[in-house]
This record gives sequence, structure tokens and C-alpha cells, in this order.
Amino acid sequence: MYVCLAIPARILSIEGNQALADFDGTQKKIIVALVPSITVGQYAIVHAGMAIEIVDEKAAQETLTLWREMLEKNLVDKADYV
Repeated sequence: MYVCLAIPARILSIEGNQALADFDGTQKKIIVALVPSITVGQYAIVHAGMAIEIVDEKAAQETLTLWREMLEKNLVDKADYV
């Protein structure tokens, strides 16, 4: 059974509607068309390869802490989501 998660990522670079994002150590290209005001260094909630909301660093870090706990408890496999 797969669960659909949206995970925060820090934006490393932006080129047009695409960005390079860091998902707690894993870097992937994502689409940022839904959040056109995002800038390098900000965090976004990313779902299915699309940034869907800009979040502040505190909220992103809180969510990443929960994400790490789920990974440590083997409740999720990072490869399935990032």
C-alpha cells in the first residue's frame, strides 16, 4: 500500500518553471509553475514533482523532523517518495 505524501524541499536553483530542490539530502528537479513567486533558498511543499505551496523554514523543518522519524521507524521508504 502506498500513501501519497507531500514533502518540503529547499529550492537550490530556478530556471523558468523548473527548479532544483533538496529533499533532505536528495536533489531532484521539480516544477514551480504553481508558485511563481518562489525564490532560491525558500522551502516548498512538493507533491508528485510539483511545488504546490511555499512554506517558511520553521514549518519545513518541523515536517522534515516527522519525515526523518517515519524513515527511522521504516514506516516509509524514501525511494518511494523522493
